[in-house]
Amino acid sequence: MTEAEGERKPARVVVADDQTVVREGIVMLLGLLPGVEVVGSAGDGEEAVRLVGELAPDVILMDLRMPRCDGVEATRRIRARYPGTQVVVLTTYADDESLFPALHAGARGYLTKDAGGDEIVRAVESVLSGDAGLSPSVQRRLLERLSEPEPKPAEAEAPDGLTARETEVLVLIGEGLSNQEIARKLHVSTATVKTHINNLFAKTGLKDRAQAVRYAYGKGLVRPRAE
Repeated sequence: MTEAEGERKPARVVVADDQTVVREGIVMLLGLLPGVEVVGSAGDGEEAVRLVGELAPDVILMDLRMPRCDGVEATRRIRARYPGTQVVVLTTYADDESLFPALHAGARGYLTKDAGGDEIVRAVESVLSGDAGLSPSVQRRLLERLSEPEPKPAEAEAPDGLTARETEVLVLIGEGLSNQEIARKLHVSTATVKTHINNLFAKTGLKDRAQAVRYAYGKGLVRPRAE
């Protein structure tokens, strides 16, 4: 170990998870590990974004399925507002509908909750050094997905009776854009975007943006970008 490495300060970490027992367990685990200092914890996405703004941590460990603001949306906001903080997803889910939206939103790491303390520390160190902090299973899934044949482009006939504009809005939701970003991209007002979203939710039976993302992927309207 070089002198610089020996003097390196611990990574300042915030933990976000809506389950109190899980959150406290992660905080306790990290407190026993070298190279990590837990500076705060959040019970939902809104609180996670607020704490990052207040504490400016190096890394936030982000659960995905949380109330008020889910982990994907919280990740998008944090990366847009506080680019100095890296996001490592720590979740129960490793399915495509969870993995790819999180990575598109700006997460640099992705671990499942069966990861050990050493694996979490490695992921934190990796994202801080500019690398990706991905579990082996996630890396395998990414490689498998990249090797799959590209799906056919969406047909002109939209699913569930959606109009072309509603489908376009759905695709942009699937890509992680906010209402304001969709409005700017389509050169319409946010009120118009909200109207399209309400209409497409009514036609498809969707209840929130997380379901919309899963729906867009399930219908093949959105696919991961090869980066």
